[in-house]
Amino acid sequence: MEWIWTAVIGFVAGALARAIMPGNQKMGCLLTICLGIAGSIVFTYLGQAAGWYGPTEGARFIGSTLGALIVLAIYGFLTKKKS
Repeated sequence: MEWIWTAVIGFVAGALARAIMPGNQKMGCLLTICLGIAGSIVFTYLGQAAGWYGPTEGARFIGSTLGALIVLAIYGFLTKKKS
């Protein structure tokens, strides 16, 4: 059941990050879910390194969204077309 909630929160966090971040990111629902889950993982590690979360705690919704913004910025940088 945890994986279902992770996917749902990942989708919402990824969709929110896509709405906040300007640009032309063409990705479907599956990539949006992966974006949100990756953002949650990234922000969990950043939060644990900074001391915001304990060793067994994970990023919450806002942290997942911020992490998704970081991942989306990196994704946009890597897939940027050169003109």
